[in-house]
Amino acid sequence: MTEPRVLTEIDGPIAYVWLNRPDKLNGVDLELITELIAAAEALKANRDIRAVVLQGKGRSFCAGLDFGAAFKDKKRVARFFFAGPRSLNRFQKVTAVWRSLPVPVIAVVHGHCYGAGLQLAVGADFRFTTPDATWSILEAKWGLVPDMAGTVPFSELLPADVVMRLSMTGEPITGTRAAELGLATEVNDEPLKAALALVDQIVERSPDSVAATKKLIYANRHGSLRGAYRLERKLQSAMFKAKNTAIARKAGTAKETPVFGPRTFD
Repeated sequence: MTEPRVLTEIDGPIAYVWLNRPDKLNGVDLELITELIAAAEALKANRDIRAVVLQGKGRSFCAGLDFGAAFKDKKRVARFFFAGPRSLNRFQKVTAVWRSLPVPVIAVVHGHCYGAGLQLAVGADFRFTTPDATWSILEAKWGLVPDMAGTVPFSELLPADVVMRLSMTGEPITGTRAAELGLATEVNDEPLKAALALVDQIVERSPDSVAATKKLIYANRHGSLRGAYRLERKLQSAMFKAKNTAIARKAGTAKETPVFGPRTFD
């Protein structure tokens, strides 16, 4: 029986997702893409989870696209390149889908974070990395441009000249350097522990305000100024009406720990 390419485990408010091809350094093939999208969409429908932690099994987070495995079936590859609803093909969706989740998604990076792996990492909302992890926009080595929807977060996280240098050269950088540039959120010898410390903080807040904040921040990256103000008003109005907001307000006034209900906001 073939091992699943992606493993998911829910522990209380946290969903753990692992890339599960450790013998291939979690190289991305079409099955992994399919399973990862399915995992994300299943988690999106779960109103009880509060955060997702994305990791790689074995020695690496992800060493990039496994060309040999991914391109065995050329007709299937062509279908994966075909843009579907919202103008995303499946190579792009596997990265972009994490932004659509109404909970924070945290990538925990160790070992290799190359090519498709780096695109997956920047598709998350936060990235915690070991100092000695190796990051590279490896597409340049193969005569390609950065893809898999990674160019959008690259442009948000880094100045244009830095993105171009890393993309044109494929230059590998350490986790420490990735954090210095702003590509990684934090560098830590124990990145999972650091990521869970952030989750602990976020879980103390209303799941509805967390979901609305994520939506607002990303929408304002690319929309008009007028649209940004309008969305801010709309979301804040929704928060005032949410039950979890009342719970937060009551607990804050009483200086008690809030006990929130399931997320109601999408």
